[in-house]
Amino acid sequence: MRKKIVVRGPVLTQSGYGEQARFALRCLRAHEDKFDIYIVPVGWGNTGWQTEDTEERKWIDFVVNKTNHALSNKMPFDVSLQITIPNEWEKLAPINIGYTAGIECDKIDPAWVEKSKIMDKIIVISDHAKSGFDNTIWTGKDANENKLSIKNTTPVETVNYAVRNWEAADLDLKFDYDFNFLCVAQWGPRKNIISTIKWFVEECYDKEVGLVLKTNVRKNNIADRLDTEYKIGKILKDYKDRKCKVYLIHGDMTQEELSALYKHPQIKTFISLSHGEGFGLPIFEAACHGMPIIAPDWGGQCDFLYAPVRSGKKTKNKPLFSRVSYTIGPVQEFAHWQGVIHPESNWCYPEQGSYKMKIRDSIKNHAKHTKAAKTLQKHILKEFSKEKQYEKFCNAIMDVLGPTQDNVVKVFG
Repeated sequence: MRKKIVVRGPVLTQSGYGEQARFALRCLRAHEDKFDIYIVPVGWGNTGWQTEDTEERKWIDFVVNKTNHALSNKMPFDVSLQITIPNEWEKLAPINIGYTAGIECDKIDPAWVEKSKIMDKIIVISDHAKSGFDNTIWTGKDANENKLSIKNTTPVETVNYAVRNWEAADLDLKFDYDFNFLCVAQWGPRKNIISTIKWFVEECYDKEVGLVLKTNVRKNNIADRLDTEYKIGKILKDYKDRKCKVYLIHGDMTQEELSALYKHPQIKTFISLSHGEGFGLPIFEAACHGMPIIAPDWGGQCDFLYAPVRSGKKTKNKPLFSRVSYTIGPVQEFAHWQGVIHPESNWCYPEQGSYKMKIRDSIKNHAKHTKAAKTLQKHILKEFSKEKQYEKFCNAIMDVLGPTQDNVVKVFG
């Protein structure tokens, strides 16, 4: 008998959590013989909503209407899958599973530890996120001044994103120079875009290269575009005679358009100077397209930026990207988020000199880095396939339902 599973998450938003929610739905749809799916859509911060008229969107709308009818009749569910930060987890069904991006710093907030207690299982998208749940220990005292410690005891499992194959759209973009770097990230303290721009311009001041920024501050509207342009202009005003170029791409892009951006013949290397990533979806997408990557060797992206490489008779897991050196330090005060990013948390600080050196090396030895990127691409397309990740995700849920023969998904061949 199929299990009635209600999925609550930002399934229709243009956000990282929105894509995470849609990934979960794709996993469940691939095994509809096991699951009777219901959806409760919620928003995610200030991010906009999807407007594309796709088959997936039509299916989501259909299931949402089905869910509204079920809720009006007070129909009980067997399992809840809640895709959000742990602060918002609740007991919605006999079995409750939390699915979160985890945390971009080195530990989870005490509020997350408490909320984890009401879940039967936690699914995260990287081993970095899993480490936060498994290794965080908070100490304190009880009402009688006795020492106590709290940590998560709910089982945590990592399931990475799956590769998606997109037909690249026709994208009419031309740049002044034939060698351009690309950064895709929402403007904010964690993504470290100010340093990304400033250090790039300092390194490439007199070079015929460019930096393409696909970014926005909050929403993809005119006011936000003007705000983003102002922020970039404020950084560049001190570099008026520079030869290098900085471009802004602002506004919604379909996955087909993003694919065209990753494949653009004038865009050569992807850059991320993020302080931390739960997974790093844009980095993953760029790597899937065979782009060389410049990024710190810390965070969720490490799950997919390494690959087994044969050397002589031995095979070792090696980094197939340009690793920016970093230090670990306290999260800046302005990035603290009550109940989410704790003041005692740490994340990585990419080093300016190392970043600039990687830019120089990328330009000088582009063929070498492209060869490594193609090796990484081949590994990702095989190991992060839809078949493997969908199976792993559904089995992570079924493990909670009990080890019966009917509750196991296995793909042979």
